Amino acid sequence: MIRPEENFEGTWPYSPKFFDGAGFKMHYIDENSSCGDEVFVCVHGQPTWGYLYRNIIPSLKRVGRVIVADHMGFGKSETPSNARYTIEEHCNNLEALVLELDLKNINLVLQDWGGPIGSSIAYRHPDRVKRLCVMNAVVGGRAKENKFSQSSWSQWVTSEEFLPTVSNLNATVLSVMKRIGFERTQHITETWIRAYAAAFPTSQDCIGAIRFPQCISDRETIEFLKSIRTQSAVSRIKEKPAIYVHGEADRALPLDFTVGCFKDLWPNGPVVTLPDVGHFLQEDAPEAVSALIQLFVQTT
Repeated sequence: MIRPEENFEGTWPYSPKFFDGAGFKMHYIDENSSCGDEVFVCVHGQPTWGYLYRNIIPSLKRVGRVIVADHMGFGKSETPSNARYTIEEHCNNLEALVLELDLKNINLVLQDWGGPIGSSIAYRHPDRVKRLCVMNAVVGGRAKENKFSQSSWSQWVTSEEFLPTVSNLNATVLSVMKRIGFERTQHITETWIRAYAAAFPTSQDCIGAIRFPQCISDRETIEFLKSIRTQSAVSRIKEKPAIYVHGEADRALPLDFTVGCFKDLWPNGPVVTLPDVGHFLQEDAPEAVSALIQLFVQTT
């Protein structure tokens, strides 16, 4: 857990807020805007935290209110020892925050595990969600072809190297992100490395990052996601405007697979692919991502 007051040399200039209603200290930022009434809920994945959105928050603030939360075990949120770090727990945590803040007219901005976790809000509370902006994430139905298991990341997750590497993210976070797909390495500084490594001082603090990949093929995950994707919920979410943006240099999620899942629910939804951009679009192409989200919101 990163110290609440830490701003990483001013690169994270946002006031920390904490929510205790989910059974642990959950960190989030809530940036209000006087320029518009849109609400953005930005959801991160593995092994990052809200810092991933730092270069996008200012542009979204010009359009509306921006909420970015850290998952349990990431960023400035606590890493409770009694949690199982299942996808259901993460979904419940985010839901509790959304209900506590009574958020409505939500634009979901989702990446990596932020896809299934954030989209659970749309399935459970479709009346609160206005649009979905999905980026290098699995959101939607089922793809005709599922080549996820063939990706280099998926194969590495099942190798003997995975556990010792991800159990030491304080030293390995950059290499792990590069394995998944991080291309804009010329922007890396000591501050950048410290910001992403600071949440993982010990192997015990890495439990959330260890568990995420293990949840991919876990039967419990599959059954939970099925349970919230009821027929009525699916029919409601299909009515929402949605866009999919994919960094082509992603080493974890194949383009055909993620687009196939997206198109299963939104056959007419726009798809934008970005060459030479990896899994972490917010790092590799924050300007393009910001512009695409703003254009999508303004035109739908």
